[in-house]
Amino acid sequence: MKLKSILSATTVLAMAATTAAADKAEVQFWHAMGGQLGEIVDKFAADYNGGSDSCQINAVYKGNYTENMTAAIAAFRAGEQPHIVQVFEVGTATMMAAGEKGAIYPVHELMADAGVDFDQSAYLPAVVSYYTDTDNKLLSMPFNSSTPVLWYNKTALDAAGVAVPTTWDEVEVAARALKESGVTKPFSFGWQSWSNIENYSAWHNLPVGSEENGFASLETEFTFNNEAVVNHIQRIADMGKEGTFVYGGRRGDSRAQFVNGETALWINSSAYYGGFKKDITEFEFGQAMLPLDTAVADAPQNSIIGGATLWVLQGHESPEYACVADFFQFVSAAEQQAYWHQETGYVPITNAAYDLSQEQKFYESDPMTDTAIKQLSLNTPTPASKGVRFGNFVQVRDIINEELEAVWSGQKDAQTALDEAVARGNKLLRKFEAANK
Repeated sequence: MKLKSILSATTVLAMAATTAAADKAEVQFWHAMGGQLGEIVDKFAADYNGGSDSCQINAVYKGNYTENMTAAIAAFRAGEQPHIVQVFEVGTATMMAAGEKGAIYPVHELMADAGVDFDQSAYLPAVVSYYTDTDNKLLSMPFNSSTPVLWYNKTALDAAGVAVPTTWDEVEVAARALKESGVTKPFSFGWQSWSNIENYSAWHNLPVGSEENGFASLETEFTFNNEAVVNHIQRIADMGKEGTFVYGGRRGDSRAQFVNGETALWINSSAYYGGFKKDITEFEFGQAMLPLDTAVADAPQNSIIGGATLWVLQGHESPEYACVADFFQFVSAAEQQAYWHQETGYVPITNAAYDLSQEQKFYESDPMTDTAIKQLSLNTPTPASKGVRFGNFVQVRDIINEELEAVWSGQKDAQTALDEAVARGNKLLRKFEAANK
């Protein structure tokens, strides 16, 4: 073939590829997954795009959960909203309120309108129950769900001569032994409201607020300044005074303490598994269920989820929404969810993905990676352990962070700090209620 002919053929092929891409309905998907998690999200989008003749998913990282949600709200007001936005669980009440004003396209409606076969019962009850309306209809698509677990450095525990703690009394004993054996920051945690107030409460079947933790009504008030939670927070503060607890910051800021061996007991999301498997090479690590406070309960109830779901925003064309529904079906399939679960530590959101992981003998090759699933499904959730659904809870968590940090620094005792957190939080609840009546 002559050079001119080759160039002509190449140009035609390139134009055809461009035309095919242009003919696809494009969907903007804003997410909050950075690093390794973001790479997997990009892989899902690329895999889907490669298999679709009519749809193009553009996955865009917009910062952390708060930044992503804030950007989406601002974009909606400007009429430039994405089709899909990933919102963390504490933004659920805010998104539901937006739905009342016509901003949200509920997932159950989306799937029905698109004619996609959708069975809500295929999803884990502990996940689905968090994101349904009062008629038990799914509002957003479950995607990445996790729960806090107790991460431990087995090598350090063995050297200190102590077992993995199962109670808070044992956490104190183990932390002292670790300190004596040379571990500089024996115990720590991240996402402190989620792990040590919300999940501590659910684990011990204690309400965080009235009205079934906000599920039953907007007329809710916080109650986490109760005796059990106050004593729990004061216990940790006292551990800080003796040097067995060291606060390492909000979110996952203290992750490095665990990875480098400074901390041997660390409470945070099960979703750190993928990163730990890659980054921790100097010691053996594992995960266990959350410790039980035996002064409060004889046995644990269940933990509650964190992570996020995919919300669909109104204002786009029908062909694009058909692509959204098709993409949701793709990412919810057992193969994608089992891969996501095994690579990250997030729980498989469907029973099929859990079954596939068992068939693939993942829990045999990677022991204890089903800890999060067992915690979430330990017992039938009660009104106190179903989850939390409070308005303005993103801002309330900031308040809780401020008050707890005052405790860790010795500026306030636990009772004073939690009383003030409740009072300040209740003002935000009333503000949210007034805006959404």
